[in-house]
Amino acid sequence: MQYNVTVIGSGPGGYVAAIRCAQLGFKTAIIEKYDALGGTCLNVGCIPSKALLDSSEHFINAKDHFKEHGIDIAPPKVNIKQMINRKADVVKQNVDGIAYLMKKNKIEVLTGVGSFVDKNTIKITDKEGKESSITTEKVIIATGSKPTPLPFAPFDKKRIISSTEALELKEVPKHLIVVGGGVIGMELGSVYARLGAKVTVIEFLDSIIPTMDGTMGKELLKVTKKLGMQFYLGHKVTSIENKGKEVVLKAEDKSGKSVDLTGDYCLVSIGRRPYTEGLGLDKVGIELDKGKIPVDDHLKTKVDNIYAIGDVVRGAMLAHKAEEEGVMVAEQMAGQKPHINYLLIPGVVYTWPEVASVGYTEEQLKESGRAYKTGSFPYKALGRARASMDTDGLVKILADKQTDEILGVHIIGARAADMIATGVTAMEFRASAEDVSRMSHAHPTYMEAVKEACLAATANRPIHM
Repeated sequence: MQYNVTVIGSGPGGYVAAIRCAQLGFKTAIIEKYDALGGTCLNVGCIPSKALLDSSEHFINAKDHFKEHGIDIAPPKVNIKQMINRKADVVKQNVDGIAYLMKKNKIEVLTGVGSFVDKNTIKITDKEGKESSITTEKVIIATGSKPTPLPFAPFDKKRIISSTEALELKEVPKHLIVVGGGVIGMELGSVYARLGAKVTVIEFLDSIIPTMDGTMGKELLKVTKKLGMQFYLGHKVTSIENKGKEVVLKAEDKSGKSVDLTGDYCLVSIGRRPYTEGLGLDKVGIELDKGKIPVDDHLKTKVDNIYAIGDVVRGAMLAHKAEEEGVMVAEQMAGQKPHINYLLIPGVVYTWPEVASVGYTEEQLKESGRAYKTGSFPYKALGRARASMDTDGLVKILADKQTDEILGVHIIGARAADMIATGVTAMEFRASAEDVSRMSHAHPTYMEAVKEACLAATANRPIHM
């Protein structure tokens, strides 16, 4: 079979790239080694984790907050089996949706491991070992990433687990030890903390969610401690050992003082690494740079007809970043002139409250020496937040000291993941803090906190504080 474009990998970057290629008139194929489409995000990442986050939030609301709302129920119990079953159904619906989109757009789905024979020929090996090959004019590599293990404690998938196994537990842990206080660790740690587990987080750096604005990390630390989560910041893990029915972790702080922890599961969430094994990149002369595929500003590799997107190339490992790159590559192939402003790709932590950020952090502005001003507004001053009992959190706006242009928007609070889109929009159009502060925001809404924070940044004149 011969194709105009072949995409290797069917995660958000891959399937979106394939759809856009098909929309633009290219004869398109997509190669996926698993039977289910959707990659990590749909199967063992974004979607299933959000399903469990929502289930656990419903549980804690029923347990702790219904009575205050005037809803009297018998004490709720966790049915972990049903939670996992519901999560699986959510995943299936999304995966089925991708399969439908492939058929709708006349994209050929080829199941097996795709590897290069040469720059225009790809060999496909199915799970029985049967081989076939296709020819293609252009290729988009979108094979994503996989969890990174600690070198001295590989995943055994029983007691020392990755995020994949954490989404399939048959029981609520008595004590879940989480190595890594980043996005994945905080999300999954909060799931099981809500469900009643003791959760202890070990983080090498001095703050959680360290890639985000420092204020966000400090606020998230406060609210997750309310859940009972415990933290050892500035600690280096030195060993993890599976003892059968328990796992023992040893760590030490910067002074060398050691700490021993015993739990029934240890979730290692120290990051993800690009998945490029089996691609046969050597057959086309592509060499990795620190594990990633080198690309130019147009996401083209050193081979003129081969592109790479998403987690296998530089930049944040985010599903929506991969999607934007997939669209950009497809449109470039069609002769269009798309672009991506990587500064304005938002980041989100789906704890509750949620954390969302776009643009520069305050730490980055300080490091660059750029003159800036800041304004913030707490959720506890919002009528809508009081009504919903979601008073934890704040909105923080960073703006240029001279021009008032918005440089960063950072939100921790209810619905922050949805609210951050207004920050992206404002910054794409290079709005000033005053521009946003003079726009009418419906009352009562959480978005009023954005308006008030912009007022605070503009002239230190918030109305409701």
